[in-house]
Amino acid sequence: MNNTEIVEQTIAFVKETLQGAEGGHDWFHIQRVFNNTLLIAKEEKVDVLTVSLSALLHDIADAKFHDGDDTVGPKLALVFLSNLGVGKNTIQHVVKIIENISFKNSLERPDCIQFSSLELQVVQDADRLDAMGAIGIARAFNYGGFKNRQLYNPSIAPKLNQTKEAYKNSNAPTINHFYEKLLLLKDKMNTATGKKLAEARHQFMLDYLEQFYKEWNPLGIKG
Repeated sequence: MNNTEIVEQTIAFVKETLQGAEGGHDWFHIQRVFNNTLLIAKEEKVDVLTVSLSALLHDIADAKFHDGDDTVGPKLALVFLSNLGVGKNTIQHVVKIIENISFKNSLERPDCIQFSSLELQVVQDADRLDAMGAIGIARAFNYGGFKNRQLYNPSIAPKLNQTKEAYKNSNAPTINHFYEKLLLLKDKMNTATGKKLAEARHQFMLDYLEQFYKEWNPLGIKG
């Protein structure tokens, strides 16, 4: 099986597995991240098969939908790729990327980071881009609705500098998520292309928040 066939088989597997998934973590999210990955990879010396498979499988079993278990996704990817006959080194690399891609892992202390590669950086940037801009805003409110969270509550301030566990367990209003994650992503981008693409998306979110607050409080009443 050549690389094109491997990618095609993986796409089919992901589409089937994610049928009925929450709208911010469904096949279309994967497709956008996959496309972002290929765009960024054009400017980086990476193994294209590795980044392609990682992008396609990175949310195959997101821990948020599996009782917080971070091991389900990597295990599922390992079994699938092994059955497909993908090379051992590629499988190991893809699994490591899936284990380390998430934003919450960046909240760990630097000495807790166990793995990094240019391929991880490319896919991570691609995934983070999909959490920014117009798409990122849509995804944030879609997930907030899925979890029955408030849109905004002026009495609940965002919690900055959270630990990984605090972030995972947060039930804060969706607007807080902008400050606790989305607006932090621009400065966490790894690649030159990722940084460039993040600029406009970041500004769009700032503009959105400005308009949101104007509409929430049209009289400009303090307190």
